[in-house]
Amino acid sequence: QLQASGGGLVQAGGSLRLSCAASGSNLTINRIDWYRQAPGKARELVASLNNIGNIGRITYADSAKGRFTISRDDAKDTVYLQMNSLKPEDTAVYYCKETEWIGGQNFKDYWGQGTQVTVSS
Repeated sequence: QLQASGGGLVQAGGSLRLSCAASGSNLTINRIDWYRQAPGKARELVASLNNIGNIGRITYADSAKGRFTISRDDAKDTVYLQMNSLKPEDTAVYYCKETEWIGGQNFKDYWGQGTQVTVSS
């Protein structure tokens, strides 16, 4: 089960830190993605922390590079998305997703509820 939090209203240029708390899973061997969806737009992958197969890969969408940082606190079973230099176009509902490898070529996804981020100009 995933619980996303940390959204809110912030002025352009400001920062927010989103949290995705996991229960009943092992983030150290799974993959966590942060997605966002703005009104009328498709859901977009923003950042990914992939530890399936212990590869430890972090990737960002071009729109997030240099401004967003994904990180994990194993002691708290929580993944964070630190967002700096926010822009009005970052306004969206942000979701976290956990992917668990369940054997062979099979994976299972778990979605958290969204958290609204609104950036005013």
